[in-house]
Amino acid sequence: MAGPLAHLRVLDLTRVLAGPWCTQTLGDLGADVIKVERPDTGDDTRAWGPSWLTDADGKDTNDSAYFSSCNRNKRSLTVDISKPEGQALLRELAAKCDILVENYKLGDLKRYGLDYASLSKANPTLVYCSITAYGQDGPYAQRPGYDLLCQAEGGLMAINGHADVEDGGPGGGPVKVVIAVTDVLSGLNATIAILAAIEARHTTGKGQHIDIALLDSIVQFGANQIATYFITGKVPKRVGNAHVNLAPYQSFKTGDGYMIVGAGNDGQWRKLCDAMGAADMAFRPEYLEMKDRNANRGQLVRDMEAILTLHPTQHWLDTFASLGIPHAPINTYDQVFAHPQVQHRGLRMNMERPAEQGGGTIAMVKSPIRMSDTPVTYRHAPPVKGSSTEAVLRDVLGKTDEDVAALTAKGVV
Repeated sequence: MAGPLAHLRVLDLTRVLAGPWCTQTLGDLGADVIKVERPDTGDDTRAWGPSWLTDADGKDTNDSAYFSSCNRNKRSLTVDISKPEGQALLRELAAKCDILVENYKLGDLKRYGLDYASLSKANPTLVYCSITAYGQDGPYAQRPGYDLLCQAEGGLMAINGHADVEDGGPGGGPVKVVIAVTDVLSGLNATIAILAAIEARHTTGKGQHIDIALLDSIVQFGANQIATYFITGKVPKRVGNAHVNLAPYQSFKTGDGYMIVGAGNDGQWRKLCDAMGAADMAFRPEYLEMKDRNANRGQLVRDMEAILTLHPTQHWLDTFASLGIPHAPINTYDQVFAHPQVQHRGLRMNMERPAEQGGGTIAMVKSPIRMSDTPVTYRHAPPVKGSSTEAVLRDVLGKTDEDVAALTAKGVV
């Protein structure tokens, strides 16, 4: 099946993670994504190894595992954007595309006549999405920025990590989320905005410029933490794996590791105590209601761990399984992909690179989007740099063999 966006063509002028995450999603949904890369190095993340993808003979290629995480369902076209002929090619392509996504620094593409104002004159229906660290305006707009900086500036690091010693925790200071969550969120926000702009185009007949900022995305991610701050005026603190409003609801030591155990209401709390063989603990005055358990959280954790450490994690997983008590193991990724539900959902998949691209199998995570009538499709493995250059020039722009040869000889492609 072609996918719900098979009628759309995307010009992808992005690299690293936020932009490619967006365009991979559009590609998964069926769009024809043409990824533009530098002829020499390609996307920066191709070189972000180890680890490396392997070819059909099991030998390392020049492409990293990182690159494979966000570049399937794309065709790779190499263009030297610094050359006037390269800029002209991209303007030709933009005129034949529905969507353009870019994550250049503010003003860079304007020098080449590839900004929204320039391209929309030739293609008024173009949906043009810019992804930057700080947005298209404001005092920081000209600054480069990265996920770690935005996690810090946007408040996430300040609330992520173990509680400080003075707050009853082990301390350790602010901690980043190891996944580049700012990039992933910005890629998702860009996808949402693009699809909304395509829908609006049905009514207006016009495209528009979309402005996605990493800092905006991570600030909005603050959700209930920020809502509480707005209401109370109190700055949220780090609480580690605990929940600021629920107790118990966190990680606990067991006899051989750690697991998550929670009780979202008083009924679940009584069930939990009974399952731990400590039914009387549910009715102790300091633990009777949620407000009591929150007020006495430190002692509650110590009392529960005194019981949970008597048996290994699997004992408690089996004990809690049928009781409706929130619980989970803390899985490493090898355990994640051995998880029965993950296996049932088929979240690990393999894609094969064509033999002309060196072959080789690439293990990937499936899209989480499930649609009954127009499902996600997996048509192209993450491409070798420039592997579709000639095909795109011929099929999309109608270039002849002589045209392609001339562009190649000049180093434009």
